[in-house]
Parts: sequence; C-alpha cells; structure tokens
Amino acid sequence: MSGWLLFLGLASAAIVLLLLLVTPQRGPNFPPGPPALPLLGNLLQLNMKNPMPDLDKIARCYGNVYSLFLGKRPAVMLHGLQAVREALMMRATDFAGRPQGLMINHVTDSKDYGVEWREHRRFVLSTMRNFGLGKVTMEQRILEETAFICSHLEKNKDTPINPQVLIHSAASNIICSVLFGTRYEYEDKVLSFIVNSFKENAEVANSAWAVIYDTLPMLRSLPLPFQKVFKNYDALKKHTRGIVAEHKQTRVPGEPRDVIDCYLDEMEKRGTMGSCLDEERLVMLLLDLHFAGTDTSSNTLLTAFLYLTTYRDAQVLCQQEIDSVLGERPDVSYNDRHQMPFVMATIHEIQRLANIAPLGVFHAATRSTSLMGYHIPQDTLVITNLTSVLYDESQWERPFEFYPAHFLNNRGEFVKPEAFLAFSAGPRVCLGEALARMELFLILVTLLHHFHFVWPRNSSKPDLTPVFGGIQAPKPFFLEVHPRKRKRRIMAQ
Repeated sequence: MSGWLLFLGLASAAIVLLLLLVTPQRGPNFPPGPPALPLLGNLLQLNMKNPMPDLDKIARCYGNVYSLFLGKRPAVMLHGLQAVREALMMRATDFAGRPQGLMINHVTDSKDYGVEWREHRRFVLSTMRNFGLGKVTMEQRILEETAFICSHLEKNKDTPINPQVLIHSAASNIICSVLFGTRYEYEDKVLSFIVNSFKENAEVANSAWAVIYDTLPMLRSLPLPFQKVFKNYDALKKHTRGIVAEHKQTRVPGEPRDVIDCYLDEMEKRGTMGSCLDEERLVMLLLDLHFAGTDTSSNTLLTAFLYLTTYRDAQVLCQQEIDSVLGERPDVSYNDRHQMPFVMATIHEIQRLANIAPLGVFHAATRSTSLMGYHIPQDTLVITNLTSVLYDESQWERPFEFYPAHFLNNRGEFVKPEAFLAFSAGPRVCLGEALARMELFLILVTLLHHFHFVWPRNSSKPDLTPVFGGIQAPKPFFLEVHPRKRKRRIMAQ
C-alpha cells in the first residue's frame, strides 16, 4: 500500500512539475496579465468571434499595458492613446518590427524590420507621393473609376441594391490602375477572382483557424481551412507574375505608366549591386498593396453609405456644402476639401466609427526596451488596441455616437484630434494613407453631388455594428439610390 502511495505521490509531483514547465511564465517586470493555461495560454478567456469586450475587461483589471499568452507566445497589449502613442511615436524604432512565425508571414513571405523593408517602403512612399504616374494623375484615376460607379448606380436607380460587390470591385480597380495600369469591367472573371480571393483570405485570417495555425504549429500540415489561404495566394502570385512579365515586354524605360514600371525603372537604374529590389519582391509588394488598397477602402466606403443613409441630416448638410463649392461643376477636385469642413469632418467621423483595423497591424520589439515602466524583451509581439483610442472616452466628446463635430472647432473649421489613429502611426503607418484619403473624398463627394441614398421602403434600419476582423466590415445591407434633381451626372462612356 505504501508503495502505491509513493508512486501516486511521485506521479502527481511529476505532473505538477510538467505543468509548471509548460505553463507560460512572465519574466521580471514584464507587463501583468491574467493567469495562463498550459499550451493554450489565455485563448479560452477570449471570444474569438469578437475579443474586444474581453480585452477591455482585462485592461480595466490590469491597466493599459498588460500581457496575454496566445498559446505559448507572449503578447503585450496596448490600450488607450497614451500607451499606443508612446510605443508608435516616442519609441517608434523600438516597436517597428513585425512578428515572425505567424500565418500572415508564411503566406506573404514578409520579413521583419530591416534594410529590405526600409528600402521598399521608401520606394513606395516616393512613388505614391507623386500622385502622377505617366500622364495620368492619381486624382484622374480615381475620378475615372467613380464615373463607372455613377453609371452603375444610374442603371440601378430607385431599386434596392447591395452595394458590396460594386464598391469592392471599384476599390480593386483603383488600386489596379495605380499598380498595374489596368481596370476591369465589374463582371470580369479576373476581377471576381481577385476580389473573392482577397475576401476568402480575409475571412480565414479573421477566424479561429488563423489562431489555431499561429498557436498550434503541429497542425499546420493538416488539410484544414487555413490551407485555402495559401492556395489563393499562390494563384494571385501566378496572376501577378504574368502582369509583371507583360510589363517587361511593353514598358518604355523612363516613361512609367504605373508602380510596376517605376519599380522596373528603379531596378534598372540600381543594377544588381547593393539593392534589395528584385522581381519576386516586386510581386509580393504588389499583392500587399493590392489587398490593403482593396479591403480597407471598400469597407470604409460601405460604412459611409451605412451612416449617411441612417443619418439623413448629415447627408443633407454634406450635399449643401458640396453644392455651394461645386455649383454646376461636374468634377470635384481634391483641393476642394479645404472648402468643405463639414464633409471632411463627416468622412473622418465615419472612419473613426468604421474602425477598420481594430487591433492595428501587429508589431514586434526590434530590441529589448521599456514601455511605460515595463520591460519588453526583443521580438515580443506587441498589439495596439486602436479601438480603445478611437473610442477613448477621455478623447472624444461622444465616443460611441456618430458626431461629426468631433472634427470641427468652435469656428466650424476642420481639425484632426491627436486620437484619430485610423491609419495607425509611426514608421509602420499605413502606406496607402494618402491614396485612401483622396479616394474617400473624391468618391463620396461625387456620389453625394449626384445621388440621394435612402433605405428601401418598408425596411428597418440595419445594424451599425461591424463584423469583427483584422479588417472590419459592415454587415450586408441594401439601400436605394435616387438621382438628385437638376444635377448633372457623370456617366462612364
């Protein structure tokens, strides 16, 4: 009997020791957080369908800088403007890395903060800053696509429509024009393939399957839904390589039509020595920009329809301001934004509430550093809760309401509060910010100049709560489009 007791005691001690060894442990002066389970970490404490309320609850308990374990991997969560601002602006270089070993890295073959990343970012910023590739400016490209949107809406006036496919296709076409010099008809199978591939990848990336891939490496080779992401991305790479090959045959050096031509010109100018630019990196860059420029802009535009149709008084005030500036002029100019403070305020308030990237894009510490008194080891995963900034009760008068006055001073002039971080901040600020701002303004002003947007007759107002994801989207909805009387309308030829 005593032998069995000894065996049970030793077995129990071994199990306890094993649990201690596999249970995640926080290092000295590491941010506090809830106790974690072996292997799973804190995953069971988060609702994967929408973890934001759980994250808010943990922040109230442990403070604005706290830690969680995603499986065995520690993550530092930043909550509120002060913590996010210190990491992304005051200690920008320390937190400019990207976490490695996640599904997104393996799919896109993305690298950490380094020479290659900095060189490509400089190239993209320099190219985008021109707003003109060849003889066609960025503004012209956007307005040309907007004309096709107007034509489609005119053909479907006065009947309920779901604007989702139209807006995703139009946003994809705009970034296609900038990157490839190409646009597709909305019914084109190639455009459908691109948009659907991005949509499917986003759905998996925003689901529990991505969490399973990131936290349980032993399951990565199994035929589970995350394998669809790799298959889609391979097909997109093949398609993009074909476009690059065609450009190599048709380009005229020194006369760039689009980003591909600019990149090939730069490769030729630098030669093979001392440059990180090459064709395979070009393909990956194009796909990154294409995805980012499609989903974020389209979902923000859809959110704009949702709010402007719900808050008709704001829609009317926008239209009055647009009419006073444009008059009978058929085309808006991006410079007109300086004379449209209420329109600008409305667009920014929609962006705030759309909260497109609720947890930003994940960061990593490039070296061991400190943050608000805590020690952050090198390579630690850092997650910025941008939702907590965009809805911060200490920064916004009515954080949970649609209130364009958040962006107007007492003289009615447009202002942008420090807490408006819809595009994040620091070295990793969204590359497409300038394009997105121009796109939102030009498309929304043009459409409001020519159409009223209303809910279908006898329908209830839709739920304004977005579907949570790495990139959030509004729930599907229908609306009606009515041409405004005595207004000239742009028609795509």
